[in-house]
Amino acid sequence: MSQVFNFDATDHAIIRELRANGRANNQQIAEKLGLTATTVSTRIRRMEDANQLRVVAVSDFSAHGFNVLLRISVSVDGRPASDVAHELAALPEVVAAHMVTGGYDIDMLVALHDFDDLSEFLLDKLSGVHGIRTLTPAIVVDIIKYQFDVAPIEGRA
Repeated sequence: MSQVFNFDATDHAIIRELRANGRANNQQIAEKLGLTATTVSTRIRRMEDANQLRVVAVSDFSAHGFNVLLRISVSVDGRPASDVAHELAALPEVVAAHMVTGGYDIDMLVALHDFDDLSEFLLDKLSGVHGIRTLTPAIVVDIIKYQFDVAPIEGRA
């Protein structure tokens, strides 16, 4: 049975600093919060060990030459949707794949370098995945919010 992890005000403050500047080292965070670097390091390690925090780098799509983002909803037939989702997730163009409820079985986000890659991806790569009944692609025309805060813990103080 997993134990409930309790975030206190210090944990929240450390996370706020990491969200504001993910490159900040423990000493910089400590100085901003009036703590010691050892305290910051211990707190971060405790949250990581409890699987409550993971510090990661997030890269920008366009900085890496991906100028086309697609949201593709997938309906599956004749094969378990989870098997199809795992096969789709293995494609290098797929940056996120989710099993969902509603009118579709799978929802995914695809990053392509340009529109010239679209036909090959939709017609060649996806047609090789057995079990796809329908695809509903939507081109992302503007990113309003892309926030990589995996879990909004602010409300759990």
